[in-house]
Amino acid sequence: MDGHILVLNAGSSSLKFGLYDASATRPALRLRGQISSLSRQPQFRVRDAEGRSRCERSLDAPCGLSQAAALDLVLDWLTEAAGEQAIAAVGHRVVHGGMAHADPVLLTPAVIAELGTLVPLAPLHQPHNLAAIARVAERYPPLPQVASFDTAFHRSNSELVQRYALPEALHQAGVRRYGFHGLSYAYIAGVLKDHDRRAAEGRTIVLHLGSGASLCALQGGVSVASSMGFSALDGIPMASRCGALDPGVILYLLQERGMSADQVQELLYQQSGLLGLSGISGDLQRLSESSAAEARLAIDVFVYRIIREIGSLAVALGGLDALVFTAGIGEHSASVRARICEGLGWLGMRLDVAANARHASPISAVDSQLLALVIATDEESVIAADTARVLG
Repeated sequence: MDGHILVLNAGSSSLKFGLYDASATRPALRLRGQISSLSRQPQFRVRDAEGRSRCERSLDAPCGLSQAAALDLVLDWLTEAAGEQAIAAVGHRVVHGGMAHADPVLLTPAVIAELGTLVPLAPLHQPHNLAAIARVAERYPPLPQVASFDTAFHRSNSELVQRYALPEALHQAGVRRYGFHGLSYAYIAGVLKDHDRRAAEGRTIVLHLGSGASLCALQGGVSVASSMGFSALDGIPMASRCGALDPGVILYLLQERGMSADQVQELLYQQSGLLGLSGISGDLQRLSESSAAEARLAIDVFVYRIIREIGSLAVALGGLDALVFTAGIGEHSASVRARICEGLGWLGMRLDVAANARHASPISAVDSQLLALVIATDEESVIAADTARVLG
């Protein structure tokens, strides 16, 4: 394939992108950037493959930018300011692929319409993913577009793992455990062999800890279970999402508190998690710098629930050989990593305090029975490779 593959990761508050040389054997990164804080004061940053800044500025949009406007800005910058070769294809992160998609797929009108029916399963993400696809199609109708799915990596989970204790008709209708953050887990699974053979071939739990957060149990690099289920609300608490919740709470909110379905959705996706626990912020760094008791409580709950989830996934694996910390918190918060490792002392985990403080890898001590690694994730490179493969 000649030209470049543009990778888009459109979220609720940011637009991340990567530009890859499609003529290489494996797509090679040329540029990586994002427009962050879309709803407030957007910041535009672009760096090249060596990490050198190509653009860094605050955008004149005090009321924020829509996803479409942000995407237009990125496309215009790539075309005019960067002087890059023609874009040959666009790859998208799409959060939910439903039951039908265990692999990346070329986006056709029929596929796009099908993905639109999955919006209720991922209301915080799917609409933004689809909006980016629509905008590219408007600007460049002939350009091929490919979707890579966050749910696809977990289609290897057994039928037993996917089941809820609900009637068969609901299971067949799609009410089952899907799992998310699959592109991140696919990347980690692909590079584990470069870090440690035991972790790559054995029983490893990957902790994707960011504003969205989940854990995945890998057996020989294959997903066997994860903390998220039917939606991206499940599992551990996140920046503003609640994590696992007794369904009776939902009934109480609807029946006794008189909340509407939309109000409950707003509460669980936008007002809960670290933000709801602390009443201060959903940003872990800000909470770590606060002396407020509520901030400490939020972090305590976050760490406790992660340690409990590790125990559950270790049982699903029948033992544990390694942990991998990744994503924003996993890669950069030494204090959270330390507390999690300390909570796993009963499994033989011993932390190398100095290595952890340096964000080195491994962070486990030489006498630790469990290996602990810190690996930066790269979802965009997975999407670029998927796009090249789908388009041949």
